[in-house]
Amino acid sequence: KTKYSKLIFGKSDAVPEELHQMVQEGFLTLRKHDCFFQDLVRIKGKDFVTPVSRILIGNPGCTYKYLNTRLFTVPWPTEGYDINYCSPQIQDACKALIRLNDYLHIEAVKALQGQNLFETKETKDTTVIDREQNFATSLTEKGSVSKDQSSCCVPEDDYISLKNRTSYNLTLLNYMDPLQMLYLKQEPYFGMGSMAVSWHHDENLVERSTVAVYSYSCEGSAVEESNEQKLKGRDPAVWHVGLKVAWDIETPGLAIPLHQGDFYLMLDDLNMTHQHCVLAGFSPRFSSTHRVADCSRGTLEYIFGQCELALQNLQTDSDSKALSLKSLETAVVKQVEEIHNEVEFEWLRQFWFQGKRYLKCTDWWLKPMAKLEEFWRKMEIMTSLVLSEVGKEEQIEEQRNETISCFLLVLTERQRLRKEWTAR
Repeated sequence: KTKYSKLIFGKSDAVPEELHQMVQEGFLTLRKHDCFFQDLVRIKGKDFVTPVSRILIGNPGCTYKYLNTRLFTVPWPTEGYDINYCSPQIQDACKALIRLNDYLHIEAVKALQGQNLFETKETKDTTVIDREQNFATSLTEKGSVSKDQSSCCVPEDDYISLKNRTSYNLTLLNYMDPLQMLYLKQEPYFGMGSMAVSWHHDENLVERSTVAVYSYSCEGSAVEESNEQKLKGRDPAVWHVGLKVAWDIETPGLAIPLHQGDFYLMLDDLNMTHQHCVLAGFSPRFSSTHRVADCSRGTLEYIFGQCELALQNLQTDSDSKALSLKSLETAVVKQVEEIHNEVEFEWLRQFWFQGKRYLKCTDWWLKPMAKLEEFWRKMEIMTSLVLSEVGKEEQIEEQRNETISCFLLVLTERQRLRKEWTAR
């Protein structure tokens, strides 16, 4: 209660049976279609393959970046988007996950209200408490937050903050069979046993947003809980989530057993103040980890906007159709070349370096990637136009030097990153 109060644990019997069934079938479908992949991630300049296999499912055009690797969502069915799935079963699996997403969103809102973790501006009199209860009830009935309820339930700011911090835009699915792993690290501080995932904070999330995790370990007759409960510590056959206070090994760590269909919520700033790890059991396990990813620089809408901004500096002569630059101002050149790097290294190379795998689920990303490549080709032309301009005699020396020095920095960075990506 004192050190881990923002961790909320939900037993599987709290979740509707029909939802369990849909989600668990969805996991098995994705596994059967080979949709789980190990990622090549970069830690301190070295590349590693993750022991856990993953797939990202979420809002169309959203991405999630962790350890220098950008994952691209397999879009879940969303109104207004035409998504072509490779099979009806994969579509059903994505549909099940958006249902789970809605369910966990409501649970997170109720949990935050239960803990008063979004502060109301006025004193807690009975009307405020009633309003909050109405809000939770109306959420539960409607299945999601709709804007028109806000005025009658919770002050506007809190309403928006509550919605922003619990409206998951994607889920990172994990799969691991510990018996296929030759070597698993041992938990170093508390003797918690084998770790599937080491101590970490989840990154790239909206500040103080909740993380919700649904766990499905394929507990069959093969792995019953070991009867050696006389052992000190946790049962090694059962999967657990481990928590500790960040940068602190004095406070005892916590290991919570996760049975089939259990879920847990990390509320508010728990992901920042604490670290968590996943302790492996004996049976294969799936998990669906719902997040409010910080997509400010991670959506298609964002990167297309950047491209349009860059291409404003390119003009076509109406007669000769020759291309030229509108401005050679240092700030303009620098901005365009930085966007050029962003498109190439944050999007195109990130996608194609492991992007063909998404075709097992959907071809949704192919069109936007082709469009980004078009933009990138134009930016390559813009780079060569800058080069030919600064080579001309009539350039003012001072301005020319300024342009060259800023231009050279971005170009050197591009060269370095191209080498790094070739090696990856």
